[in-house]
Amino acid sequence: MNLDHPQGNGQVTFASRSAANVEEAPAFPFQSFLSLKPLIDLWRQYAADANPVKSAAARQMLAELLKAPALIQSAVELEAIARHKALVEQLFSIVFPHAYWETMPAAAAVPFEARPFHLTPAIKLLNLFSENGGFNRGLNIEPAPLMLGRILNAYSHILRRFYDVETQFEHPLVFTTSDPKTGLARYYQINLDLRFVEIKKVGEPAPLSAEEIRKLLANPTVLEAWYELIPPACFEFHGFAVFTASDVTDQQLLSSLKNDLLEKNALVEPARLQRVQEKLRALLRRPGLQLGLAGIPGAPSMLREHGRKIGESFILHDACRQQSATFAGSLYDHALQHDEIVIVENLEAYPAATGVERALRQQGIRNIFVAPLQYEDKLVGLFELGSAQPGDINAMNAFKLHEVFPLFAVAVKRSLDELNDRVEAVIKENCTAIHPAVEWRFRAAALEYLQNRQAGLPEEMEPIVFNEVYPLYGLSDVRGSTRRRQEAIRADLTEQLQLARQAIGAARAERPLPFLAQLENRLDQQLERIARGMNSGEELSMLEFLRHEIEPCFEPLQEFSAAVGERIAAYRAALDPGLGFVYRQRRDFEGSITQLNEIICSFIEAQQEKAQAIFPHYFEKYKSDGVDHGLYLGASLVEKGGFDPLYLKNIRLWQLLLMCGVARLAEAEKPKLNVPLEMAHLILVQNAPLAIRFRYDEKKFDVDGAYNVRYAIMKKRIDKALIRGTRERLTQPGRLAIIYTQPREAAEYREYLDYLHTIGEVTGAVEESDLEDLEGLHGLRALRVQVRLAPALSPAPAAEQPQPAAEAPAGEVEIGA
Repeated sequence: MNLDHPQGNGQVTFASRSAANVEEAPAFPFQSFLSLKPLIDLWRQYAADANPVKSAAARQMLAELLKAPALIQSAVELEAIARHKALVEQLFSIVFPHAYWETMPAAAAVPFEARPFHLTPAIKLLNLFSENGGFNRGLNIEPAPLMLGRILNAYSHILRRFYDVETQFEHPLVFTTSDPKTGLARYYQINLDLRFVEIKKVGEPAPLSAEEIRKLLANPTVLEAWYELIPPACFEFHGFAVFTASDVTDQQLLSSLKNDLLEKNALVEPARLQRVQEKLRALLRRPGLQLGLAGIPGAPSMLREHGRKIGESFILHDACRQQSATFAGSLYDHALQHDEIVIVENLEAYPAATGVERALRQQGIRNIFVAPLQYEDKLVGLFELGSAQPGDINAMNAFKLHEVFPLFAVAVKRSLDELNDRVEAVIKENCTAIHPAVEWRFRAAALEYLQNRQAGLPEEMEPIVFNEVYPLYGLSDVRGSTRRRQEAIRADLTEQLQLARQAIGAARAERPLPFLAQLENRLDQQLERIARGMNSGEELSMLEFLRHEIEPCFEPLQEFSAAVGERIAAYRAALDPGLGFVYRQRRDFEGSITQLNEIICSFIEAQQEKAQAIFPHYFEKYKSDGVDHGLYLGASLVEKGGFDPLYLKNIRLWQLLLMCGVARLAEAEKPKLNVPLEMAHLILVQNAPLAIRFRYDEKKFDVDGAYNVRYAIMKKRIDKALIRGTRERLTQPGRLAIIYTQPREAAEYREYLDYLHTIGEVTGAVEESDLEDLEGLHGLRALRVQVRLAPALSPAPAAEQPQPAAEAPAGEVEIGA
């Protein structure tokens, strides 16, 4: 309840039940008496009317009343009303006209009480009044604020009648009942007419000042103030009140639907969706209606493959998808393509039935209503209503739905956004970052996961396996990186030990202490060990020796002389401030590795965008001492399926061009590195398709099945392969090696290499070699060719075929798309 009081004429507004803090219902403080005098006075006016028919009927009525003196008393007993029932009905004929007697819900009652004494048949059917003089359940207000409203309503009439204070009292009451035929909810607004109520003074109430009236209106719910300034004992109410009930079902349901659809989770929770469906049934007066909603993330063509059921949807039911591979030509297709509502009153008689319409009939639907939902001029979904009864939904009764379509569109859009957020959260939690080419599969798995959770089923992400995919693998590896890293470590350690040796030697020269001689000897031994070659783990022990045995001595030793202090300062200056040891050579080496990796990765990523345009595929790359990449393509990786070997050939040729471009890029970048690095490049070929599975524990794809494990082993070991009968590594700087097992693989790649030779990507003859067996790997062979490390000399052919680009300026590296 909210009682507002605008400044000025003192308007009291009783708006709702929530604001007033009323815990217990107060008693009605005024005396009320049933009296028919106001109505009899109206008949007396009619008796004097100029219309002879009207006046004659009124005089006849007044004559009949003289025969029933109990009805003309100042206070009429209910027993007298019952005794003179027929006369009372005739008396009230000018309040409740005979023409509307059966259909108009109305009742006359004691003023400010819910004790009706004269009721029409229509209001009796509503079962509004209880036997104890109150209202039955179904009223939109509790007894306490209801009684407060009665009291304030009475006072507003007193203010207007005796204090010339105009007040407007709004006390909307809505009663909910069930339709006896359909069982659906019906809403009636209860209106109170007090024109036949007279207020009588009992004694003389004290006058009110403007300030006192202002305070009353400022705090209308403080009843004690009203009772003090306007004592209820000073006034009585005589006459009768008229209750009428207006059907506001449509207004109430539309308002309620709007509120429901504006809630955040309006279309997420099944219970809320059920409430929305019940309200639509009540709105259209059809108890058998079924609601369907489908979210469409884009164009109409995305409905079948990408549409999302919101609760239930007829078109996205399994029956529809099984009956028809496409929705083309169906009523849904017409609704979406023409952006218009489609109503089929009887699907059995629909002349243009497709598999979709047949599937609807399988679902028990005979009458269908379909409306596209637009949000900001973009299609977001479909609104469906279905019924087993032909003709339940037609253009006339469905017209009232137009008011809620925009809100359904907003709710569907919000539901799609919220679902997308939940899907993203599931993917992020279980899978981390996902390649765009296979995101569709992870989204489907995440949706299944959420549906299982909602249904109370085990919450576990389904296996994600792609069968019959063709693998491609490439590696650009820094030649001799392990050796170069060890050399950098030895160089840094040697420098640090030598600086420490010089500081200890300078101190011993100042003061020839035996302990300093021992430290010098130990430092010399460490340097000799480095010269001979360190074993694994010795780096850490040497650093521990320096940190815990040498460096603690520097604090007292630097006091020996300025020369000693300078040597110690030189040692400390050489240390990396963050690491605490010498890190010059390693920084240069690791920085060069990082610089080379970053530029190669950027290059590969840019070329990948072009490769995805050839055919969508899964791609991954990893950085270590170089960059390796894996690529898988096949029909199972594509949401709509479909694959042709032509795409595999295109991607293989693209990969060869990519590796040539990487080789040129690495060569061009070499002069810019602090440590010049050589790179060797290889490709692994396998014609036989395999399966890959996403490992949720490792959050990455891996080959699936024991047979396919051989491919994973090959990827890990082939960079160490030797040409059979020699000690020569297959991979050599500036050359591209292609490892294979089957002759037909070599034949295919020889054709590609001939083409690359023609366009200037590679030079020299193609070498063919058998490889030494590796652990668990036998029968490997390889092709090897020299990459032209200068920019290609010929322009690129048509973009449809992957080709090298035209000659690039110095410092730039390009490949064909």
